[in-house]
Amino acid sequence: MEEFWPVPGVLAYLAGRWRVERDVRDLASGAAGYFSGVTVFGPLDGGGLLHEESGTFTWQGVARPATRTLRFLPGSAPGRADVRFTDGRPFHDLDLTTGRYVAHHPCAADRYRGEFTVRDADRWGTVWRVGGPAKDLVLTKGYVREG
Repeated sequence: MEEFWPVPGVLAYLAGRWRVERDVRDLASGAAGYFSGVTVFGPLDGGGLLHEESGTFTWQGVARPATRTLRFLPGSAPGRADVRFTDGRPFHDLDLTTGRYVAHHPCAADRYRGEFTVRDADRWGTVWRVGGPAKDLVLTKGYVREG
């Protein structure tokens, strides 16, 4: 049985700089990709954190720069966060008080299911399963705190 590390305050835990590695598998075609980079959770005006990810994504042998930005806002309870896209649209809730959380995000005809797990003070990860008429993906991401 896996053990998870409870996080009483998700925003305080995430704050800082993280090394990130992500494997992307297309289960339908067998294609695979890999992302390597850095994610910084920095202060956001008005409260919360700005998630800024940058690095290199390699898909079928072709490497390209890649970035992603999200907003992690205080959630409905002290240990929760409300994760939003930069334009303010909701993405998912996040509650790491038990060290594990499953989030769902409907996106048109596709369905995203994300499992978040915390291993210790400096390591956490996600596994997103994406299914729909045009997608059959598994995205596995690991974070390690820097500094």
